[in-house]
Amino acid sequence: MKRYQIIIWITLFAISMGIFEGAVVVYIRALYYPEGFDFPLKLMSNQVVITELIRELASLIMLLSVGMLAGKNFSQRFAWFIYSFAVWDIVYYIFLYLILGWPESIFTWDVLFLLPVTWTGPVIAPIIISLLMILLAIVIHKQNTKTNNQFKVVKKEWIILVFGSLVVFTSFIWDYCRFIIQNIGSFGNKGQSFSKRMVELSFQYIPDRFPWLIFIVGIIIIGAGIFFVNRRNKKSATN
Repeated sequence: MKRYQIIIWITLFAISMGIFEGAVVVYIRALYYPEGFDFPLKLMSNQVVITELIRELASLIMLLSVGMLAGKNFSQRFAWFIYSFAVWDIVYYIFLYLILGWPESIFTWDVLFLLPVTWTGPVIAPIIISLLMILLAIVIHKQNTKTNNQFKVVKKEWIILVFGSLVVFTSFIWDYCRFIIQNIGSFGNKGQSFSKRMVELSFQYIPDRFPWLIFIVGIIIIGAGIFFVNRRNKKSATN
């Protein structure tokens, strides 16, 4: 299959996944948020919560599987994975806006992910990350084309990209973890197990403030990593 055909099919797959993901959220909100989504989250049964966690894990495996099948080396597989992830995420929000009129603005808070803990943040934050992921994927695929699939992201660049990602991850869980740490000792009955108190407390959480400084620092670090990847390979191409 030619490269442009792979791009088309993976893009269609990611768009379809975004629509499926959005459809699931439409159903959940019809059941639990008929008046409109807002924090704190509505208390759900353990069965529904566990199902959501499994669904999120399955979604990641699906996206990873596409990358593994489409790529010819580790860097290329990684690029296909982050590209499909980013398109999926962007389409997800577009679909929700078209069906539900939500989010009301790019600064509307959302639950971004549930593994390993709850991620929250304004909708604009994951969109920015998705655009960076698409940019990195383009850089990697472009260099693979020039080098006949011999391109590799080197260790130094991986360290920068991973560190920046960890900083961004910290920004997404910062407010939620702060809330849990501040309230876990005083919430619930003393006879309750720690896990039960954690679950109940999670459904009391209302986002307070997003740590924009931490997020922006992470974005700058990731951007620097992409810059170094692109610059090194431009130099290699001219040598």
